[in-house]
Amino acid sequence: MSTALESKVRIQREDFSVTDEIEFMKKSSRNIGGITTFLGTGRETSKGESISELNFEHYPQMAEKKLGEIREKAIKDFGLIDMSIIHRIGHIEIGENIVLIIACGEHRQETFKACEWAIAELKRTTPIWKRETTTKGEVWVQATP
Repeated sequence: MSTALESKVRIQREDFSVTDEIEFMKKSSRNIGGITTFLGTGRETSKGESISELNFEHYPQMAEKKLGEIREKAIKDFGLIDMSIIHRIGHIEIGENIVLIIACGEHRQETFKACEWAIAELKRTTPIWKRETTTKGEVWVQATP
């Protein structure tokens, strides 16, 4: 999928700029008074094991569709002005960006609630799978909190 700042729902291999993405979202409306972001990054330990490598795979088209549904539901249910969801796939280095959710609203309350709901819903329903390589071998990670 495109990495240009043209789509508010993207799955891509390339990294993204959090600053550029926020600036793009701020152009959605002059009535935005609160922006909440969630940035997920690759960590070096999981369940007490050192991680040497992270890989993400997805079900093409279905994953994008699900992220679009999450975005639309968050906007409707939480009264947001706008939302953006970006998720990377492929090989991810420890410390690199994985997922970014930006929730924009008139006030902060709805953006915090929407952002938290969106990441939980993404992990629960979106066909994106994480494989960690540890000292004990490769592990497909089940849904996490």
